[in-house]
This record gives sequence, C-alpha cells and structure tokens, in this order.
Amino acid sequence: MLPTRRQALLLGAAAALAHRGAAAAGPLSVPGFAAAPTGSGIAADWKHQGLPKVERRNTFDIVADAGRQVLRVRSSSSASSLLARPSGQASPKTSLQWQWKVSRAVAGSDVTIKQGDDYAARLYVLFDLPSSRLSLADRLRLQAARALSGAELPAAGLCYVWGRAQAPGITAWNPYSDRLRMIVVDSGDALAMQWRTVRRDLRRDWDEAFGGSMPPISAVAVGADTDNTGESVEAWFSDIVFSELS
Repeated sequence: MLPTRRQALLLGAAAALAHRGAAAAGPLSVPGFAAAPTGSGIAADWKHQGLPKVERRNTFDIVADAGRQVLRVRSSSSASSLLARPSGQASPKTSLQWQWKVSRAVAGSDVTIKQGDDYAARLYVLFDLPSSRLSLADRLRLQAARALSGAELPAAGLCYVWGRAQAPGITAWNPYSDRLRMIVVDSGDALAMQWRTVRRDLRRDWDEAFGGSMPPISAVAVGADTDNTGESVEAWFSDIVFSELS
C-alpha cells in the first residue's frame, strides 16, 4: 500500500531532518520544551511542517502549566506537526517517556480507516531502516512512494496516539501506509484534561511492528490531526526523554 501525499510529506519532512552520517556519541536526546520562553511559537531546533493539501495548520506555542513550560497544540480542522532530529544513539534498552494531556478525544478517530486518521495527540518515532532489509515488494513500494513525494522517505515508523474507537494497547498498520505502525496509548474522554505519563520500551515496540535489529532513530514528531473530521482539540506535551530501561 502506498502512502498518500499526506503521509508521504510528513515522513519526508522527518527524513529531511535526519543526519545520514554517523550519529553523535552519547545518549539519545531531543530538544526540550521546558527551557523555551512562554508564548514562543516553536521551541528551538523543532521544525513546523505543514501539508500542502491541508489549508489549515495547527497552532503551536509554549505555555506555563503546573509550574513548568510545555508545548501546546491547537488543532481545528487542521493538521501539522513539529519535528526534531535527535542527537546521540539509541541502545537496545532505550525507553521513550513523555507526558501529554488533551482537551478531549477526537470523536471520529479510528486507526483502522482513512477518514478516521485524526487524533487528539500523536507522537511519531521514525527510523533510518536500510532498504536492504526490506523485501523486494516493499522496496518497490517505497521507491514508488519516494518518487511520488520527491522525498527520501524513512522506511519505518511508530506512531503513538490518543485515540477513540480503539482501547489502549491496540496496534494496527496505518490505513495509508504499511510502513507506519499505529499504537493506541490513551483513548476516549475519561482522562481528558489530565496529564498522562507514557513510557514505552522502543525495542519491544519495534520488535512487535517490524522485527530484526532496531535501526537508528532519524526523527521525532509531535502534533494533532483534525482535518479529516473537522473537529477542534487542544493537546499539551512535556519534554520528550530517552533513557535506559532498568
């Protein structure tokens, strides 16, 4: 299944941020939001990426919440993401941790259908998987998608979402692309307006989705989507932290 231009351009933007040479030494990290000044549109070293066929972009800013600076996303019949390239290297025991909060779930959100590919909050981890590890059929599909988008698309990604139709823990291939694994972390309105702490074992999530050795992480992206459903939501993200599992 080929990604649509919507998915291809998002993944392509993340790939453009990825450093194709050797990763810097040291633990894996991405720029934080806590040190950004309140009211600034985008935290340092994050890139706002819109979609050419989606007229409305999300609004991003830094706000104070519970005594700390966090990223706020406001989405109203809109879609866009902030993307950053991590420094350092992941290990086989790398975990990913963040906190998020949403004003409400997107009523029409459903990971299994294209028209439901909207979420109150989503966080992407994209990987620099060598094409040599793909089957011939997957290589041909990826080549066609890269020709369509004009971008050097990454060959694999995980997308953590705050959904609605599915319960937490459900995973599925994105309805637009079988190179993007959707993972429902939180769901529904019962926990709306509450900070939720998420910690994921990246190696386990990678194994369940793709298998084999986990490749370098090329980019991380955060955002919300409401362009398909025409709804309005707000989401907040704390700093995204990579650490070692005990």
